[in-house]
Amino acid sequence: MDFNDLLKMGASAIQGNSDDATTGLDTNAISDALGKLLGGGEDGQGLDLSSLVSGLSENGLGGIVSSWLGSGENEPISMDSITDLLGADKVSEFASNLGLSEESAKGALADALPSVVDKATEGEGSIVEDMLSQIGGADGAMDMLGKMFK
Repeated sequence: MDFNDLLKMGASAIQGNSDDATTGLDTNAISDALGKLLGGGEDGQGLDLSSLVSGLSENGLGGIVSSWLGSGENEPISMDSITDLLGADKVSEFASNLGLSEESAKGALADALPSVVDKATEGEGSIVEDMLSQIGGADGAMDMLGKMFK
């Protein structure tokens, strides 16, 4: 699944959540805002998965990220943890880009991120290989996991 497909999937999750503030939003606008928020690399394309995984592990949310990366049920993330993970400035910018309150933005991101990361890392053609190369291969991943579960 490529980055644009992931953004569209995340946009659909946000548009279809239970918050009335997000149900009328244009999916292209949501995709653009998600791309700015989650994009990595020099061209701003691609999910910056290593930053997300690092942010989760640094904030004591290793169990949550493991569920997103694994094949089982995705654990939810709280709205407060969204701010810890992404930073208040990024959440505020995401909210501003879509004309949402910060609470609605955090709720939307809490709804969308687990499935976006899960889809990005499942099956053949996933971005796991790219992520592994960003963190030093399998040895880097094992080192990161070791730090997450100390």
